[in-house]
Amino acid sequence: MIKNLASTLKSKRIAVIGGGIAGSTIALRLAGLDIKVTLFEEGVSLVNGPPVCHLHAGGNLYPDISDAQCLTLLEQSIATMKIYPHCINKRPTVIAIPQRDAGNIETLLPRLELLTQRYKTLIQADESNKVLGEPDDYYQMFTRADLESLKNTTQPPEITKFSDWMTPLAKTLDLDSVKYPLLMVQEYGLSLFRIAASTELSLNASTSCNLLVNNEVMNVAYSANKTWLITHSENGKQTITEVDYLINACGYRTGVIDDMADTPKERMVEFKAAYITHWQQSERWPEVIFHGQRGTPEGMAQLTPYPDGYFQLHGMTEEITLFKNGLVKTTDDSAQPKLDKSFINKLVQGWDKQESDERTQKAINHISHFIPSFNAATIAGRPLFGAQQIPGKDVSLRAYDVSFEGLQYARAEIVKASSALSVADQIIHKLFDCSYTQLSDCNSQNANLVALSESDIDKLACRIAADRNYPTSLAKI
Repeated sequence: MIKNLASTLKSKRIAVIGGGIAGSTIALRLAGLDIKVTLFEEGVSLVNGPPVCHLHAGGNLYPDISDAQCLTLLEQSIATMKIYPHCINKRPTVIAIPQRDAGNIETLLPRLELLTQRYKTLIQADESNKVLGEPDDYYQMFTRADLESLKNTTQPPEITKFSDWMTPLAKTLDLDSVKYPLLMVQEYGLSLFRIAASTELSLNASTSCNLLVNNEVMNVAYSANKTWLITHSENGKQTITEVDYLINACGYRTGVIDDMADTPKERMVEFKAAYITHWQQSERWPEVIFHGQRGTPEGMAQLTPYPDGYFQLHGMTEEITLFKNGLVKTTDDSAQPKLDKSFINKLVQGWDKQESDERTQKAINHISHFIPSFNAATIAGRPLFGAQQIPGKDVSLRAYDVSFEGLQYARAEIVKASSALSVADQIIHKLFDCSYTQLSDCNSQNANLVALSESDIDKLACRIAADRNYPTSLAKI
């Protein structure tokens, strides 16, 4: 049965349009099964989209999403860590409820117990799923007394427990600005630049993948031969490629291909940005999340650490990460939501420096409300930015996978990076009419990644960051 399936997989040709995290991961999975896949990417390198900084393993950062979505995110994050082992920043996340917020940590406890039990079950089924530490150590709570006791301690050179990670925050946090207890959970970081490097190295080394960067797809058409004809252009030269299956992984421009293929779909697109700062610190930090109501001046504040004193900031207000009129929907005339020209200009031409600096400074001020000494942080680069697609009408949607039109067209519409791998498996399951058991057996006989060296990933990831005018520290573990 496995041999027959493998033969079927190899007999078909698949095109993936879009080399973001979704498209690159799908191509990687297909190539790992020896499926002939062509990946089209308009840019000069892969995975260049909205800011990515974390896995959101259990979705605890989002109090408004469902438990079902959280469980899905947990499973998807574990799978992502296994396929991208060189791309994970292994540091926990602190979740704090501000005094000004109506919420409290206790409301998250049932969810945390649910996630812990699911994590245990996944490990019992497969020991290789134990990538988030011991399940009994999935989270820990800290009282104000705990933080007071840590204020005069020094972080040890080798971090072995949660309290070691909490030390730098205990020394700098305005203890009166938050409610207690604080929560620390094993939710890790995800490096966009290292994923870009890993996928590029793997796909270039694969004999099953034809990686076409700097290729703009001009048109797609379904032919009388029941194949897809893809017209694409490289340096002004047009070529037509014929495939059996088409996977639309175009991110915020998914609707453009939908319009070409005459397959309408309802979705939203939201423009977002994160900001790069430098704050000289000698200790290793966790990620820190201060909950808040989205879109208000008290929106969520997020501090994400990188090596060498660099920090990425989110502030879920319209003056920082969100933008007035930055969320748009499909119309009756097109499956592609139309962003305002000002956002398109940012995506195509870059930012106005004054606006970039002003928003970065507001992000610094937003964090400084809770960590006063962070007001000494400096602007350290241009924003990480992009447009994020959200299928359907629910702006809080986080765990989403894939949709199909007929038997030969699939859309990969992920909201979170960790969803990409499950999307790939669902596509293979659907397009090739194979069971997940067969797919699992096939996976066990095929490597998803070629053997990559840490030094090769480091070198290429830093080069990609520099080419995009970001500090190379963002590409380091």
